[in-house]
Amino acid sequence: MSEMINNREYRQKVLKELITELHEGKSIEEVKERFAKLIEGVSPSEISEMENALIREGMPVSEVQRMCDVHAAVFKGSIEQIHMADKPEDNPGHPVFTFKMENRALERLINKSIRPLLAELKENKTEEGMQRLKEALDKLWEVDKHYSRKENLLFPFMEKYDIVAPPKVMWGVDDEIRMAVKEARRLAAEDADITVLAEAVEAAAGRVEEMIFKEENILFPMVLETLNEDEWLKIARESDDIGYCLYKPTTEWKPVRTDLEQKVKNEGEKPAIDGYVKFESGILNFKEIEAMLNTLPIDITFVDKDGIVKYFSMGKERIYARTKAVIGRKVQNCHPPASVHVVEKIVEDLKSGKKEHEDFWIKRGDLYVLIRYFAVRDKDGEFVGILEVSQNIAPIQAITGEKRLAD
Repeated sequence: MSEMINNREYRQKVLKELITELHEGKSIEEVKERFAKLIEGVSPSEISEMENALIREGMPVSEVQRMCDVHAAVFKGSIEQIHMADKPEDNPGHPVFTFKMENRALERLINKSIRPLLAELKENKTEEGMQRLKEALDKLWEVDKHYSRKENLLFPFMEKYDIVAPPKVMWGVDDEIRMAVKEARRLAAEDADITVLAEAVEAAAGRVEEMIFKEENILFPMVLETLNEDEWLKIARESDDIGYCLYKPTTEWKPVRTDLEQKVKNEGEKPAIDGYVKFESGILNFKEIEAMLNTLPIDITFVDKDGIVKYFSMGKERIYARTKAVIGRKVQNCHPPASVHVVEKIVEDLKSGKKEHEDFWIKRGDLYVLIRYFAVRDKDGEFVGILEVSQNIAPIQAITGEKRLAD
């Protein structure tokens, strides 16, 4: 075990040296061979962990990212395997990954710049030192963008799931921190007494650190258990509009998708001849099938036998929003993590034959939604997938009396 640890420490030391060499001007070709030898027999997850450890030690993300070009050279352009973590939030581009990288940057700013500057100024207050402190406090003010993304992109989804109190409380604290940073910047601009200034700066820095702890130990675990993949994608795509704090993602987060066309080919399925599908009870062309399915007064979604979302209808009034990005996803990823175990139990029961359908009904404002899951089997009884059917039954429940065709 100690030998393994020593090897890992050695590899991390060499990786750090290679990144430094790139920073100092060496070309990719010059370090490529040494990097290839370094990672020989090493798992992709360990390479990723070594890089993350360097970031935690304080190495700027931009420096570690220099290795990406080396990865591409060694692996002939394919670096996803190295950088694809087990958890979505551990991948660059995911909103939580970005929030955490911003927090690391804030911690470095506070502990490696602001606090050392305050210590220097207490010993010897100089114009140059004050200017550097003002610049550091200007950077600290970028926390406003971090909080704005949290408040305007993350909190609305929390409220959607009836998580109301935590966002309200945290937003109030965010505003208090903004005021504390503003006060520190004001005192620095007015060249206030160093003791008074230091107290205000330390108060602001301390509040920022407290919020980092609350985010990473309370907020992020809570939302990761609640929001689904589509919601994280929306947050990631809208984050640019607000901006970032001391760190900007350089890669787009792309959740894993199954290539359905390739999957169909692999399964040996053949396309319909001349655009027609022959059923046991008739023949329809693709245009007719699609129009017919979209005209049904229900929402339907089909998940194949491997748990991959393969189709959903596109009626005029959908009960649950769907985007085409859902196609090719595992059905578990279409639901908040907190309810995944329920989804998996339904799938297991329907697939095994323990149940042939499972029904739920819930109130959504004026809607009374009936959600039904059916096991789909072929004529030989073989399981081929699951059909989800959703319908607003409030108008049906309101029906009274009779209305005959003649009427």
